[in-house]
Amino acid sequence: MAESETAQYQVLARKYRPTRLSDLVGQEALVRTLANAIETGRIHHAFVLTGVRGVGKTTTARIVARALNCIGPDGKGGPTIDPCGVCEHCVAIAEDKHLDVIEIDAASNNGVQNVRELIEAVRYRPVSARYKIYIVDEVHMLSNQAWNALLKTLEEPPAHAKFIFATTEIRKVPVTVLSRCQRFDLRRFDQATLAKHLTNVAAKENRAVAQGAAALLARAADGSARDGLSLLDRALASADGEVTEEQVRNLLGLADRAQGFDLFEEIMKGDASAALVRVADLYARGAEPLVVVQDLLEISHTLTRFKVAPDLANESGLPETERVRGLAMAKSLTVPVLARSWQVLLKGVGEVQTAPQPFAALEMLIVRLCYAANLPSPADLVDRLTKAGDAPAGRPNGGGGGGGARAMAAAALVASNPAPVAVARAAPSAATELATFAELAQLFQDKREGRLYGVLYNSARVVTFEPGKLVLMPIPSVDKNFAPQVAAKLQEWTGRVWLVSFDGQAQGEPTLATRAAQARDAKKQAATEDPLVAAVLAAFPGAYVESVRGADDAAPGFVAAPVEAGDIGDAPEGEEAYMIPDNYELDEDPFA
Repeated sequence: MAESETAQYQVLARKYRPTRLSDLVGQEALVRTLANAIETGRIHHAFVLTGVRGVGKTTTARIVARALNCIGPDGKGGPTIDPCGVCEHCVAIAEDKHLDVIEIDAASNNGVQNVRELIEAVRYRPVSARYKIYIVDEVHMLSNQAWNALLKTLEEPPAHAKFIFATTEIRKVPVTVLSRCQRFDLRRFDQATLAKHLTNVAAKENRAVAQGAAALLARAADGSARDGLSLLDRALASADGEVTEEQVRNLLGLADRAQGFDLFEEIMKGDASAALVRVADLYARGAEPLVVVQDLLEISHTLTRFKVAPDLANESGLPETERVRGLAMAKSLTVPVLARSWQVLLKGVGEVQTAPQPFAALEMLIVRLCYAANLPSPADLVDRLTKAGDAPAGRPNGGGGGGGARAMAAAALVASNPAPVAVARAAPSAATELATFAELAQLFQDKREGRLYGVLYNSARVVTFEPGKLVLMPIPSVDKNFAPQVAAKLQEWTGRVWLVSFDGQAQGEPTLATRAAQARDAKKQAATEDPLVAAVLAAFPGAYVESVRGADDAAPGFVAAPVEAGDIGDAPEGEEAYMIPDNYELDEDPFA
């Protein structure tokens, strides 16, 4: 008994295939047009049905074939929008064995010879039916020669012949063919309609499907009734009782919708650590990396729609999570941020699909999203440059109509300067004013940024320095990341935007190292000219002043030490040097 039942079992997609126009779900425009044409006798000789897979193109073609050939239970009826289903023609067409209804697969019969055979057969009248009907599936697969051979017959067919073409690629059908046919675009099923249809089919099978589970199946079907019924078949087979939302998620490898919103929220906050932990948990539960990215992409799309049109949150059939939480998140985010997340995720779909390790690609995508979430938009960047980088200190920005010019100049500088330019974002910290370039360099030393300080002190020649702006002469062999790093550190420490760039056309000031050396030489010269120091140098032939230090640098006193070769400055080998504090005073002549 069990074996007999198994042999007779029909999949849901075939068992519940519509048999009349009124059974077509979600195709009201098509049904109304065909019904009116049949009732008024204005039946075209060629139809082309187009739409995505599983929306009912071939099913509609068979319904039309039955409607045109039905003769009613008494055998005296004519074409009708409501085929009886019991006459010989209805039964034979339903069982795919009617001699006058010929189905052709254009994918395997796409040559000119196949079309010639079709044209030869068209000339003969139907065997028993009212019309001889040719249903050509995937008609876009026909070759150009086949199309050319069919054109004349398609334009002027015999009165007893009707052509019904079905295709998923309407753009590949020649316009010369489309102009000879009535075109019908079968709509993709919306999720609410398809979910209701799946629930009704399950009820006919004496099974129950939770509302959330039906919505997930409809979303996974992507507008295809056939795909939705196939998924429902799997769900019913995997569940003992009611098909629950959790079972469908496990079946399809989907992430929980609330978890998806949690993940997107952590990404928008820039919390990479929490986001990576959550995505690892989703992966451990069975969520596929590609599905996670697609869920994030859908959330980004939903939030963007809510942001630009909040009334869309009131759409019927929208899950409560998306309605309440999605609307709240949309209000807290900006359109540029959402648009940027969409672009990054859209690129990430391809990366995850082609990566040798999809989960690793997903993690890298999450990290990139977290760091991109807080980046300023170009408009914000120009605005901040205008306010912080181009406005003179102590004067309001924009006076006398110059604000727009300064904004344009800042934008042009960022866009066109080929030299490294770095701009740091403003931080909500107390501003630290740097009055001179020396103070700026000293800040890097105080913060123990030795590498950057070394370049600023020894090699940087300042062209322009003002709060928020630093222009230097190009530094040979400097790291290309030098300017961005300096700008970022200054932003972090001072709390203001800094523009750091190079200008090879202007003459810069001497480096801090050069100026320090010049100051030391001046001090040494002044010390040498002091009468007391001169007396000391005269008393010790070959002695010279090595350096001059302040009271804070060395204890007051007279320090003398022999000079070893290469130890101190440029002192001649074997001679002695003496370090004399610049505030040292003698009460009396020590050599008297």
